[in-house]
Amino acid sequence: MVENVIWPAYLDVDCSRAEGRRVPEELAVEEPTVDEIAKAVQQIGYDVTIERDKAYSREPWRERGRVVVRGAHDSTKNDLVQAVAAYVLAMRE
Repeated sequence: MVENVIWPAYLDVDCSRAEGRRVPEELAVEEPTVDEIAKAVQQIGYDVTIERDKAYSREPWRERGRVVVRGAHDSTKNDLVQAVAAYVLAMRE
């Protein structure tokens, strides 16, 4: 089973690419939460598990959690993160 992990830093406009952001600034949002990311992933149609006590390796002092996505074998991780970012941005507008 394919599992992908999405960290909030991937979508955070305050993070640089070197700090872990994986989407362009126009798709990034301020302080994305694991709940928003999980909701976006579910709207795309994948199963998720939220792990709240995890910290991204590039910001180990900050436990923002992570979202584990299961069954996303039909797309690349980059495509998945881009789609999730677009949904999170749309939910906030």
